[in-house]
Amino acid sequence: MRTLTRTTTEERRRLPLSTAEVAIRAGEGEEGAERFFGYAAMFNSRTSIGNPLRWGFYEEVAPGAFTKTVSEGDARMLIDHDSYYVVSRVSAGTLSLAQDAKGLSADSALDSGLSYVSDLKSNIRNKNITGMSFGFQVVKDDWEMVDVETTDGQIVQAELRILREVKLFEVSAVTFPAYTDTEASLRNVVAALAHRGDMDAIEKRAQYRPELLDLLTIDREPGESTRGTEAAPEPAEATRRERDSVDRKMRALAARYRLPAN
Repeated sequence: MRTLTRTTTEERRRLPLSTAEVAIRAGEGEEGAERFFGYAAMFNSRTSIGNPLRWGFYEEVAPGAFTKTVSEGDARMLIDHDSYYVVSRVSAGTLSLAQDAKGLSADSALDSGLSYVSDLKSNIRNKNITGMSFGFQVVKDDWEMVDVETTDGQIVQAELRILREVKLFEVSAVTFPAYTDTEASLRNVVAALAHRGDMDAIEKRAQYRPELLDLLTIDREPGESTRGTEAAPEPAEATRRERDSVDRKMRALAARYRLPAN
């Protein structure tokens, strides 16, 4: 018998430019230095994680999910989730995070003394940077079944995950506001179900995507056979390598779109 080890890992969610309302604005006061503004998350907005009718699920962020982390945390603003490209930080007084009726907004100072910040401003104006994202850990979530109408008019059920409370690590301006490959979606599904600790849910989805099982940390009962798995890397190591590979690809692609400072 296999059981799923309940884990909490960093997850990421993204918003396209039109939803995130990304903009460069003139700051207040005499200096009027330019600032970045955008929404990293929207409340009560249903999004698809993977294929919700087969191996994924729907997800919504509940209003107030960031209340504790905004008041107690020290999040950073990055570019494409890369910690090298730190734009601002809450404790430095250069990043302000707030919740309103729409969602979680980010208001960031833009230090043009950093070459990549000048690039960021140019990329936003030229629409090379096209969205926002946030990196987080789930503190509390709920799952429920919802009715969904298919393209042929049938009503089917799918799972909905509601994020009630999260711990925020960073918000990012991103080059790719939508997941461009199945690999990233698979990792999102695995992270969510690992936090949930539901092996049955994983195995049900693995009927459509067997790769999901390769990304899990599995506990076996004493004496259960492990034949055929001896040469495989530890799941945690494999997951790390896969994530690092995706991150490197994203950074390489993002670099192609960076413009020289004006």
